[in-house]
Amino acid sequence: MTCKPSTLPPEMEIDIPVIAAKYAEERGRRLQSDGGHKFVRPIGVFEGQYAADPHTPLIQREPVTETIDVIILGAGFSGILTACHLTDAGVSNFRNVDLAGDFGGVWYWNRYPGIQCDNDSYCYLPLLEESDFMPSKKFSDGGEIYSYCKYLAKKFGFHDRALFHTLITSLIWDEEEKYWLVATNRGDSIRARFVVMATGVLNMPKLPNIPGIEEFEGKIFHTARWDYSYTGGSYENPVLDKLVDKKVAIVGTGASAIQAIPNLGKYAKQLYVLQRTPSSVDERPNPPTDSAWVESLKPGWQRERKANFQRAAMEFFQPGEQDQVCDIWTEISRDLAAELQAEGWPELSPQQFAARREVVDYRVMERLRRRVESVVDDPQTAEALKPYYRFLCKRPLSNNEYYATFNQPNVHLIDVAATRGVQRMNVGGFIAQGVEKEVDCMIFASGFEVTSDLERRWGIDVVQGRNGQSIYDYWRNGPLTLHGIMTHGFPNQFFLGYIQGGLNATTTEQFGRQGYHVAYVISEALKRGLNFVQPTREAQEAYVRHFQEVEVDTSQFQRECTPSYFTNEGQVKAPWALFRGYGLGWDAFEKLLQDWRDAGTMEGLELAR
Repeated sequence: MTCKPSTLPPEMEIDIPVIAAKYAEERGRRLQSDGGHKFVRPIGVFEGQYAADPHTPLIQREPVTETIDVIILGAGFSGILTACHLTDAGVSNFRNVDLAGDFGGVWYWNRYPGIQCDNDSYCYLPLLEESDFMPSKKFSDGGEIYSYCKYLAKKFGFHDRALFHTLITSLIWDEEEKYWLVATNRGDSIRARFVVMATGVLNMPKLPNIPGIEEFEGKIFHTARWDYSYTGGSYENPVLDKLVDKKVAIVGTGASAIQAIPNLGKYAKQLYVLQRTPSSVDERPNPPTDSAWVESLKPGWQRERKANFQRAAMEFFQPGEQDQVCDIWTEISRDLAAELQAEGWPELSPQQFAARREVVDYRVMERLRRRVESVVDDPQTAEALKPYYRFLCKRPLSNNEYYATFNQPNVHLIDVAATRGVQRMNVGGFIAQGVEKEVDCMIFASGFEVTSDLERRWGIDVVQGRNGQSIYDYWRNGPLTLHGIMTHGFPNQFFLGYIQGGLNATTTEQFGRQGYHVAYVISEALKRGLNFVQPTREAQEAYVRHFQEVEVDTSQFQRECTPSYFTNEGQVKAPWALFRGYGLGWDAFEKLLQDWRDAGTMEGLELAR
């Protein structure tokens, strides 16, 4: 199928300096001095709600006391893929441990109505060729992804070894025995030779720090803990018929909210949508998987598709290359490539190329703003829903029902940018724009701890390496690693996530390749009879220096962006910003690691038996 360029507003129709000034004005309205501290981890009366599992009954068990080779903290895709690669490498004495009741990670917890992946499922779902699985459509529903997570764990043979409904409370390195001592809330005492931190980036729900939030006497929950017993319906059949006499408010207009809001608007007596910053929401063509296309695929097709998506979303198409993914994520590269092809692919300096791409960025965002006013009837509501920022300042989204929902008489948008959020809550509802609204239910679509401090995201009380060093203190100003996965002073411990490594547009590809590298180091250590593996200080310092030398400076872009979790609510050069990738590109980073593995010397690691 040929993917055609978009129909964008011509450059002469838009006044880029005026729009840039508008971007800066809108950003300024949303900046707040406390940044990420505007949000809090679930505490007080909410702590039990978020620690509890609404999906799977807790099964009592005896505490586990054992010694194993590897413990993997997490059972989402990063934990699953690490386990798959360990299995392929011949390592089987491991366990996944997770607070959830099964494999799935974010896809286990999130079961709100309308949930779908917002990335191309043929890229996002990993190991499709290896597992002989094909998604049912371009954007998989959450239920299909959750089922696939369990399918992978069973197919690779490690599903029944996991410990679920289990929270790690401490990780302490035993220098004498060269083991990690792992304690849990279930009384487990596990000695693990190696620990893999596969905790994910969407695992800890966050709440807006609204004054009076604990005074509210109505129903309250987060989209990651959707309560169908209150709303009616179910994960499989989201008919929210118990809301027909309820006034409901939802806080947030990000990825989760835009999928849940059409369902809420369909059933609630009254729906208030509390928005700080609008998302950009494009159309979502979501055709079923074409069986003829599947039959035409050749071995290696998924790797090729992911590489194509990587070039489109993070780099640039090569002359003559076709867009295989063809959605909002690839639009800028696709349209710029069409322009350059029409010009005979002129030679451009990096500065010239960046300037051309920036113009297309402005045109794409203007197209998206015009889409809003073409769908939403009320001009004031339409204006409030328009995204005024650069592409990728917030996560780009797509949905076919979201904007039309605001044409319903029972749905009202309340823009809270001027007050930097909801002003306060009370017994019967909330106050926004100085006006009090009574509601029966408050739903928080306020996201997760993604770029905040490490201890907030992990939620583990103690992570202690050699000489009593806390990882939280050691990484207070950001990670210090070798290859983005190991750190000096914390032997036999590995880290997955956005940590000083290559950046891939497909999250599962990035985490999966990290898991592959981890599995290599662990399997080699076990083969060689090593019980101690850590980067030397010199190797770590050299890698960090190299990473910083080649890193692309995105600080100016960050200064122009509206606050979001991408930048820890507007922080420039946030220690845990998502898009700090290896500056020479994904392929160069993968080659760096492959050359290191091929050498076989495990250069830069301190090894001991």
